Amino acid sequence: MASEELKTQLDHMSALRNSRQKVANEVKSNPELFETLLYLVFDVENTTSVKAAWVFELVCDHNLDALAPHLDFFTLQLKDVRNDSAVRPLSKICEMIAKAYYSKKPTIIKEALNDPQIETIIESCFDWLIGGYKVAAKAYAMSALYLFGKDSDWIHEELLLILIKDIQKGSPAYCARGKKIIALINKNK
Repeated sequence: MASEELKTQLDHMSALRNSRQKVANEVKSNPELFETLLYLVFDVENTTSVKAAWVFELVCDHNLDALAPHLDFFTLQLKDVRNDSAVRPLSKICEMIAKAYYSKKPTIIKEALNDPQIETIIESCFDWLIGGYKVAAKAYAMSALYLFGKDSDWIHEELLLILIKDIQKGSPAYCARGKKIIALINKNK
């Protein structure tokens, strides 16, 4: 499959899981398209970028290590994404990165991720958490921040302040995830 064909598939793809999975399977079968998909995700002026983000999440869920050589580009572009429908999958990918980084098993992400990239992910996650985004993006951001906060007290302190303030007015899903994160932070003090 060529880059142009990928763009066409994204244009004609629906939001249904099986439609997204079909395109993700094409990218998995043609790894040379990974970088094309990544660039489409961050082409935020293009309406296809949201659909690209949906597919990119599925591809990363299958093989997150493929993102390792592109971590600089990925992290530097996060701040440019504002569309709620694209922020959710990117927030989930940030959570995946945090989980891989703190995994007890060796991962390519753990070896490739550096401090400036982590700082950029942390900044984006805080932006998503305090911004006007939907609950799913905020929930993934909370989890990523909790994990990255294991190496930095200030992250947990800031995260606690935000969660305690916002939990009273949050949705049931926000409250559930927020209470879980608060309990984890308090347990590890």
